[in-house]
Amino acid sequence: MILIVGGAGYIGSHVNKLLNKNGYETVVFDNLEKGHREAVKWGTLEVGDLGNIEEIEAVFNKYPIEAVFDFASYIEVGESVKDPEKYYLNNVKNTLNLLSVMRKHNVNKIIFSSTAAVFGMPERVPISEDDAKQPINPYGKTKLMVENIFKDYDAAYGLRFVAFRYFNACGADKDGEIGEWHEPESHLIPILLEVAQGKREFFQLNGTDYATEDGTCIRDYVHVEDLAQAHLLGLKHLLDGGESKFYNLGSGKGYSNKQVMETAKEVTGVDFKVVYGPRREGDPDKLLASSEKIKQELGWEPKYTDLKEIIQTAWNWQQKKA
Repeated sequence: MILIVGGAGYIGSHVNKLLNKNGYETVVFDNLEKGHREAVKWGTLEVGDLGNIEEIEAVFNKYPIEAVFDFASYIEVGESVKDPEKYYLNNVKNTLNLLSVMRKHNVNKIIFSSTAAVFGMPERVPISEDDAKQPINPYGKTKLMVENIFKDYDAAYGLRFVAFRYFNACGADKDGEIGEWHEPESHLIPILLEVAQGKREFFQLNGTDYATEDGTCIRDYVHVEDLAQAHLLGLKHLLDGGESKFYNLGSGKGYSNKQVMETAKEVTGVDFKVVYGPRREGDPDKLLASSEKIKQELGWEPKYTDLKEIIQTAWNWQQKKA
């Protein structure tokens, strides 16, 4: 039995679907604060909170857990700056609660959602796993702190982990069963699609003076199904007795905000209104991943590398959700 903490959320629900398609039995543990009950279409849902050790214990007592996926974190950079306590309590303290119960039940395998934010302002692109970790906001700091906790738990207690540093997760399940669903929405592609649907009056493009060809910042977009495939490979690696690993997860292809905006207009057929605003504080010009390590070691290969195809899957889902 595989435990997916936060499995009612965006990436967790896609991983849950893929695991079930590959014959794994899953139980989803989620407090439904950010996730959606409707997204848990596979496995079993147990509603509970990592802040409550008794609720975590109940799941481990009820099911023979072999390995754990941990997707349960707050992810908004701006909010983390305004309310760091919320982020340290949820992203760090609650992860320690989970690890404590895992140790008690002799479960020593975990796959963790980390982030490119651990690198901060990168010294070079593409970014490799060994580049300097200098997070510039509490969100990135909490993720780096958990990465270091995992290393200490590995050395002291034999915890085996795979930590994936996501770049920009995007897109939706090609079958249209699940997709990106945040309330309120804060990610670029779904915001653009909400503008195309008329749910927002205009799109605000933040910053046109970056050191890039068109002046807007460049990001690495990796499709959620490709992310899910990497998580399946990470699970197999640990179940086969593999050592702890850190991997970057990105497509290695960079698209500017302006390119994403123009592609969204093309896919939706809507020439929506755009307003130009100031750049956001702390936004690097370019964030691009080197994912060579996971390709070489686990054989991962992203299938979705075309931006138009990625946005089309998101648009199909967005229209269905509406």
